[in-house]
Parts: sequence; structure tokens; C-alpha cells
Amino acid sequence: MGYETILFDIDDTLLDFKAAEEQALSWLFQDMGVEPSLSVKNNYKKMNQGFWRDHEAGLLSRQELLDNRFRLFFEQYEREVDGPRTEARYRHYLNQGHQLISNSLEVVENLSQKKDLYVVTNGVSATQHQRLKKSGLAPYFKKLFISEEMGVHKPMKEFFDIVFAEIPQLDKEKTVIVGDSLTSDIKGGQTAGIDTIWMNPQGKEAMEIKPTFQIKKLTDLYQILEEF
Repeated sequence: MGYETILFDIDDTLLDFKAAEEQALSWLFQDMGVEPSLSVKNNYKKMNQGFWRDHEAGLLSRQELLDNRFRLFFEQYEREVDGPRTEARYRHYLNQGHQLISNSLEVVENLSQKKDLYVVTNGVSATQHQRLKKSGLAPYFKKLFISEEMGVHKPMKEFFDIVFAEIPQLDKEKTVIVGDSLTSDIKGGQTAGIDTIWMNPQGKEAMEIKPTFQIKKLTDLYQILEEF
């Protein structure tokens, strides 16, 4: 028996979100008259990660996060900005970034010939649709499950309940999720009762949340999916 259904995260699993984010932040900070130095970018990323952790934990709605993150961030640099408008400008820049993680197009294309592939992402709908289309990945997926369109997000069980209900003849025993986030993808897969594959290029240690498998690069999937 092998896996038949594969749920893929997008950011930092198939598409290089970090590269897209770097580019978008540089352009945005320049627009706002703030030097896009390494320390400024790192400061933003740290703050942003905190907001997303609060969102995953249900403490902050997605809308509150998106409407306020840049307003709060630029306040530290004594810049008063309109939160939603600055978010829209950042989003415009981010949508231009669709750099592929190495081998992702080839791996997805190959796997789609034998397996049923689906996208499961907490990303913003317009951004994810645009980036998947521009990168050439979109045609290989049977359906895209995007939290903004669903009203629930990974790792919530409700997110996966919707996914499972919309995949015909789904067998949970033969379903696996592939993603880079322990708290979102791997924890979500565990909550949903499916196997998990952690994309872990840096070889970090999984402490509390233990994935079924780990990979350093996407081509490692071939071995797991063929041999299991």
C-alpha cells in the first residue's frame, strides 16, 4: 500500500516564500522611506511571526493581523501609515514573487501522474492563486484549499474536515501532508489523523511535534512515496 493523496503546503515547501518576502519588503520599505537593512527586515519578520503564531492559536483573526501588522511595525520607526493600504501595497509586491524551491516543479509534475495532489495553505487567497499560476505549479493540483476562502486555518481540525469532505473517496490511511511548519502542517496533520512529512532543509530538531518522516529536499519524497 502506498500514499495516494498528497496535501502540499506552498510557502517554503514548493515556493520560496523567503525570497519573495525579501523582495517585497525591500520595495515596500523604500516606498515608506525606511532603509531596508537586514536589522529592519529581521525586526519585521520577528514581529510578523509572533502575529501568525497568535493567529494559529486563535488569538488574532486573519483580518486583524493583515490590517494592523504594518501600522504597528512602522510606528516603531515613527511613521504613521494606513494599515490596510500598506498591506495592499505589500501584497501587490509579494504577488510578483513566485520563485520555486529547487526541483519543485519537476517533483510535482512527476507525482501528479500517479498521485492525487492538493494544496493546503494558510496564505492569502489572491496571492496564492497568482503565485501558483505564475510559477507553473497550478495545473498539477486537483484543488486548492486556501484558509482565507474556507474561514478556518491549519492546524485546526475543522480545516482538515473540509478538505477531507471535498476529496472524493479519500482514504486517510493513504493520505499524507507535506509542509515546512511543525506548528501548522505537522501538528495539523496529526490532529487530522494522517501521516506527515516535514520539509526540514536545515536539519532542525523536532522537539514536541514529531513528524512521521523528514526530508531535506523535495526529491527525497520519491523514496518515501514509492517505498512506504
